[in-house]
This record gives sequence, C-alpha cells and structure tokens, in this order.
Amino acid sequence: MPVHQDLKLKLRHQSLRTGFSTGTAAAAAAAGALLALMNRGDSGPIEVPLPGGGSLTIPLAQQRRQDDRGEAIVIKQAGDDPDVTQGAAIGARVRWLNVSTLESEIRLRGGEGVGRVTKPGLAVAVGEPAINPVPRQMIRRTLENYWGKYCPGQPMRLEVEIFVPQGEELARKTLNPRLGIIGGISILGTTGLVKPFSHQAYRATIAVALRVARAAALSRVVLTTGGKSEDYCRLLSPELPEEAFIQMGDYVRFSVQLAGRMAFAEITVAVFFGKALKIAQGMGQTHASQGAVDLHLLADLTAATTGNASLAQEVSQANTGRGALEVLKRAGALQMVNVIGRRMHQALRAYAAVGTEITALIFDFDGSLLWRSNSK
Repeated sequence: MPVHQDLKLKLRHQSLRTGFSTGTAAAAAAAGALLALMNRGDSGPIEVPLPGGGSLTIPLAQQRRQDDRGEAIVIKQAGDDPDVTQGAAIGARVRWLNVSTLESEIRLRGGEGVGRVTKPGLAVAVGEPAINPVPRQMIRRTLENYWGKYCPGQPMRLEVEIFVPQGEELARKTLNPRLGIIGGISILGTTGLVKPFSHQAYRATIAVALRVARAAALSRVVLTTGGKSEDYCRLLSPELPEEAFIQMGDYVRFSVQLAGRMAFAEITVAVFFGKALKIAQGMGQTHASQGAVDLHLLADLTAATTGNASLAQEVSQANTGRGALEVLKRAGALQMVNVIGRRMHQALRAYAAVGTEITALIFDFDGSLLWRSNSK
C-alpha cells in the first residue's frame, strides 16, 4: 500500500465520533410527524438523505398523532463535539395544508424554541424562522421521499412546524442574541453531520492530512475553512489531487505554521469574508469562542479608505461580517475587500516559514472569487 494511502486510512481511524446536526434532527422529526399523521407511526427509524450523498438512520424519541396533526421528536446527538444542543429535543408537527392548488406545497414554520431572524446579514431573510437553507432542503427532501413511498403521484400539501422545547434557554448560551436571532436556537447544518470540535483531535487530523500531502510528493496545499470553500477551490484548481485540499477549520495559524515547517513550496489559504476579517485583525484561531469579528476596525478602515463617514457608520452597525460585505457591495465599495485581503495576506505570511509562497483567496458566499493575492 502506498504511504499516502496508509496515512489516509489513519486519518479516518483517528477521527472522533461524528454526530448529526440540528438540521438532520429536524428533517427526521418532520418525516416522523408525517408518518404519524398518515397513521404509519410504527415505521421505525427515519432515513435522512445527506446533502453530500448517502444517508443517516435517525431514531425517534417520540411519535404520535394528536387531533389534526402528527408530532415527533428526535434527541440531538453531537457525537464527541461539545455542542450546546447535545441531547436537546428537536421536534416537528405536521398538519395537512388546506389549499386549493393541485401542486405540492410545504409551508415551513418555526415553533417554540426556534429563533426568528430580526437583523440582515444572515442566510435567511428578516422575519423568517432561523432554519438555514440546507436544513430546509433536507426537511423537504426527506418528506418527499416518504411521501413518494406511500402516496406516489399525489400532490403533497403540508404545514411543517419545527420546535425545540428548551430552545429559548439554549439560545442564551450561543451567539444568537448578538446576531439578532430571538426566541430560540437556529436549525443549522451544511453537511447534516457534526464533526467533533476537539482542539487536540482536530489539530492531529490537520497534521495527518498534511503528512498525506507530503507523502504524495505534493509541493502545494490548499487550506480551506470547510467543505464549501474547498468545493470552490476545487473548481479553481481542478488539476490538484484530492490530497492537496485540507480543511483547517478555525486553525489558521496552526495550519499555516505547520505547512511551512513541512516545507511546502506554496500554501493557498481560502476563506469567506467573515474569516478574512478575523485573520486581518490578528486572530490566528477564528472560532467564535475566541472572539467576534471587529466591525469597528472595518468601519475605521472604510472611513480612512473611502472618506465616506456615513458608509463607515453603516458598516459598524452591521450584524455580521456577511452583513458588512453586503453594505459595501451596495455602496460600490468593494475596494475594502482589497484592504482586508492585503492585511490578511500580511498576517498569513507572518505565520509561514521564510521563503514559503502564500496565496490568499477571499470568496463571496455564492462562491464567486472576491479577491486573490499576488502570492509571495
């Protein structure tokens, strides 16, 4: 067996237990509630298709039909990740939707314990329940799968309400209040899975992945913050093999320093704008527990660069880095991305070994490339 294949096997075996996201829990609960509404409450655990392919089998903690609705609850399992929602009940209520249309329709609502978005800059619009786009897709797809199994060819018209009995209490332990999400937690997930957030284990995983790349005789690695940024980088560099792409998560300084010590000739670091802001302000570890984005710094830089005090004020009042980027885009002030990019690039170069070529990329949230450094 080639050395790099052996290391890839070690990488998999060293992983901690993976859990499932609140989005996966909500999708399973919704399907369980639908089955209860259809008087098929004895159908067993729920099969939830994952966005990246494959599926998870999720057990139901409760399932019943009550009057005009079906209801089910799933107990969130975060694996070895110290998630605030570990062990939380994630529930769904499903009712028939009384509409005259012949088309299928699913109306999604947030019940008790699910936050509501009150500020712009998040993945869902103001006024909507804080159920992110991927969990919404998972809920719909899971319901469609079960509906197609029992009612093929018939239109599906449902009202789906996601609820979290202890959600409001749990939300106090998160950043939701600061982000303007009130009344409960967010239903999250981009892969359906929760990977363990253990500092030691994650750093070890990054180190093994870098050794895999060295064993494959690669001179360049691409460090990304997660699956989405990796996907976008793969489109930009289709010539690179799988081993070149390494998800560093929030461990920016650690990953760049280690890659530099391992004598990779070129290190590409790809982030979204919010992470770029954190790196530009000197944060080598970008997890939310280490601090929030300093939008006042961005506002000061905006004032100094554009001379537009009102724009700087609007930036300082943005809810998130994403929201601040939208403010800059509307104002036609994308030169600020260049300012942040150069500061980020300078920080990354300080982490790397002397002589290592550093390329920095900043992506917009739709995958378009906002900024690329001139390397070196």
